[in-house]
Amino acid sequence: MANSLLDLVQSQFSGAIIDQLSQNIGADREKTQVATNGILSTLVGALTNNAKSQDGISSLFNALQQDHDGSILDNVSDYLNPQLPNPVPERTANGAGILSHLLGDKQGNIIQMISQLAGIDSSSAGGLMKTIAPILMGILGRQTRQNNMDSSGLMDLFNNERQQITQQREEMSPIMRMLDMDGDGSVIDDVGGLLAKFLRK
Repeated sequence: MANSLLDLVQSQFSGAIIDQLSQNIGADREKTQVATNGILSTLVGALTNNAKSQDGISSLFNALQQDHDGSILDNVSDYLNPQLPNPVPERTANGAGILSHLLGDKQGNIIQMISQLAGIDSSSAGGLMKTIAPILMGILGRQTRQNNMDSSGLMDLFNNERQQITQQREEMSPIMRMLDMDGDGSVIDDVGGLLAKFLRK
């Protein structure tokens, strides 16, 4: 496994995937990459935050076992192509449900923030986030299977991620540093204050 879960996830979002996402939202490739990195940073941060508790880890592990086994990665090009039938089961592809669980009532603020940071409209940012969330969960699900993780192993993965974020904060992407204003490895607690600060500029 990569030292950082975020690094691992971001490495999967390049090349043809970014090209297709860019086409889907009608934005240039650079803006799409910036938005994607911000979304991934946010969602990995949210997962890491939720994984602090045993209940959070158990809920995540069960979701990975039931709906996010990584098979979405085998059909990702078809999944991303809106002109093709969706090859992914409905529960696996339910990006809106994933976001609701991870972000709760902060979702709207996060979408606005990603929109502002990347220079894309909010509907594009929201659509991108819904599309990316199931792929992220698929990557995580595949990791748990490839490394034979149980719920304790999954907790160890996120504990490591939390330490990586804290220890290597200066090496993080600019968006991730902005998202994690207090340096605790959790972007979710910082979103409201960041958005207000950003919009006052």
